[in-house]
Amino acid sequence: MKRIVTLSFMAIACLSMQAQEQDVKVLASSTGIFVPRPEVTVDKKTKKSSAVWHSTNNDWIKDNCEAKNVTNVAEDYEQFFPEMAGMQIDSQPYLPMSWRLTAEGGETVMHCYFRMPADEVSHLWLTSEETCLVDAETGIQYRIRRTEPETFRKHFSVKAKKGDVIDLKIFFPPLPESTKEVVVFGIPNWYLVGDRVSLRQPHNCGWGRTGFEQTYDTKPEFHLPRVLQAHLSEDKPYDKQNWNTWKVLTDAHLIKPQQDGTMAIWITPEATYLAVACEQNWTREYWGFSWGNDRADVLLDDSGRQYKLREVLGVPQNELFFMEGNAGDYIAYVKVFDPMPLDVKTFTLVEPEGEPFNAWGASWKGSVQHNLSIGELRKNQKLFEYQPRRVVK
Repeated sequence: MKRIVTLSFMAIACLSMQAQEQDVKVLASSTGIFVPRPEVTVDKKTKKSSAVWHSTNNDWIKDNCEAKNVTNVAEDYEQFFPEMAGMQIDSQPYLPMSWRLTAEGGETVMHCYFRMPADEVSHLWLTSEETCLVDAETGIQYRIRRTEPETFRKHFSVKAKKGDVIDLKIFFPPLPESTKEVVVFGIPNWYLVGDRVSLRQPHNCGWGRTGFEQTYDTKPEFHLPRVLQAHLSEDKPYDKQNWNTWKVLTDAHLIKPQQDGTMAIWITPEATYLAVACEQNWTREYWGFSWGNDRADVLLDDSGRQYKLREVLGVPQNELFFMEGNAGDYIAYVKVFDPMPLDVKTFTLVEPEGEPFNAWGASWKGSVQHNLSIGELRKNQKLFEYQPRRVVK
């Protein structure tokens, strides 16, 4: 009898939950910007970990609090964002600042999700009186009503289990069914400061489906070059001014003939991949790429956010080198940048000027390319499929 009663209560609870889920309409969602994970310290006595959040610049606001009764949605997170399924986020150096905009309970709710990098995180920031939604067509402003938990205009700390995904809610007045696009202001830690968001109304997406049609790319596969010689002709430590000490690589990723400088982009949750087509004009040609310093390439989106160069696949870091192949080869170098959100439409590629060195024809001028279209560069992905060399003699 006890088991029957228990099952009955469970059934009622499930029906109630389903009814609540049906009342939730997902208007838009995003896995969000990926930001660097803060430094975590561990107390030797308690074994508890803590971190100070680094993306808050409102030091003139002195009000602080501890967020109470936070909701953990870790079990539901991959349903909300299926593109993140299987990704080992806790082992990555970056954290996603994900969000969902919903219509529920007669209000519009912005759910800001925060994955705990430690058992306690301090100096977080959510909202203030600046926070609002603006109808992009009519200009009508829908101002913030309240937050849950209560953190309005306060820096706050959170105590939860490391790895939990907490749901910080911001409530607004209901949006009319006719609203197609809103501009979000005043949620800086989630990088929603004047960002346009397209709404998918009146479609009821339900829990666990996103409101954007854009999807992430699959991580691209490239043929990585190999080192043919550790030094061109002199077995000495690398010297930028002595090309005889440079490495010689071969077996680059070959592609069909493309105009020199043609590019393609892949947007994945973990990184942004930018492939560049290059002509091989000589049997042995020198190249060089820098990252991890102030001479590294950087991507800038329209809001000024920067995406740093992490590496160039398969080549030496901060060293000049030779690539050996055939004159007439078309090869691709693949630059890996910080992850870029799906809502970015265009970006600027900045290539700083390189340091001078002694070599024939050496010219390491910088360049800036503006208004590069994400959509157009994604269409170019097929141009970078591996094409084995074919030689007729």
